[in-house]
Amino acid sequence: MVNSKSLAVFAGSFDPFSAGHFDIAQRALKMFDRLIIAVGVNQDKKGMQTPAERKANIENLFTNEPRISVEIYEGLTVDFCRKVGATHLVRGVRNAADFELEFAIAQANKTMLPTVDTVLLLAAPELAFVSSTIIRDVLRNGGSAAEFLPKK
Repeated sequence: MVNSKSLAVFAGSFDPFSAGHFDIAQRALKMFDRLIIAVGVNQDKKGMQTPAERKANIENLFTNEPRISVEIYEGLTVDFCRKVGATHLVRGVRNAADFELEFAIAQANKTMLPTVDTVLLLAAPELAFVSSTIIRDVLRNGGSAAEFLPKK
């Protein structure tokens, strides 16, 4: 345990919530008392699912895990963390490019909200290539993305 009253936020667009996201969430539960999966609304992205659909799909995956809740938010992730009283942010990292971006975001977040630390979890090797962009492309072109999505 990181501490006895830890609350982590795992934020993203999750369109869709991939097997990699599922793995990161399960691993984060080993480190934190509670986890909020925060579905961010990004006006610049045209998603396949509405935020409400994404929230419902993620909730369905974790119906038997009372320590996970799913919320929709808009605006800065640090503002959401402040609102819910988060102690940590959890982010998944698939490759060096992800690391560079996540490192910069973590530094900016730490400057804006010094009380919240970011924890970067490396993607499981077998899931490191899976991204929501790839899944959306497969689905838009009529393919099956079942192997990239979590199994309930």
